[in-house]
Amino acid sequence: MKNARIYLRVSTDEQDLTRQEAIIEQAKNSGYYIAGVYKESASGARSDRPELLRMISDLQVGDVVIAEKIDRISRLPLSEAENLIQSIKNKGAKLSIPNIVDLSDCIENSEGISKIVMEATQDLLLKLALQMARDDYEDRRERQKQGIEIARAAGKYKGKKANENTNNLIVKLKPHHSIKETAQLAGCSESQVKRIWKIHQKNGDKLE
Repeated sequence: MKNARIYLRVSTDEQDLTRQEAIIEQAKNSGYYIAGVYKESASGARSDRPELLRMISDLQVGDVVIAEKIDRISRLPLSEAENLIQSIKNKGAKLSIPNIVDLSDCIENSEGISKIVMEATQDLLLKLALQMARDDYEDRRERQKQGIEIARAAGKYKGKKANENTNNLIVKLKPHHSIKETAQLAGCSESQVKRIWKIHQKNGDKLE
């Protein structure tokens, strides 16, 4: 039985990981033993994501990293994305991402020119997927920027307003509960609890 490590990521605290969690059961049904599930709220354009780094540190030879889509793993510039993927390969693990053709079994059973061609094809397919994830990230940012500029020109843009009620609730709950319990009671993510509590400890009653 192969070991799988599941990586789930959303970009903001307001987003939900529920949809992505379906891949955990899918992996079990495919015969994988789930060695770890790593969840976090962070931009895929960052390489210093704590749970991603923890997962890579935990990897063992033969492990399979499973994510819903390649952009859950990376939206980094291509060269940085390739370094990230290489760090996974260096641990003796491999990726299993839907919609990316996996030729690893064929490569293992091939030799000579056929093996070289399939390895090159696999690398090209992965490189294309990583670049497409980055392009999509940059397109989204550009559209967001344009939307803000249009709204600002029309006098309708007021910036992003913090959820003050949730933040204040976190501050009231945290002294009496763990991070996990506080997140459940406040109806938010654990990362938001950590962020708001850190700000509170630094600034006192003033939350920004």
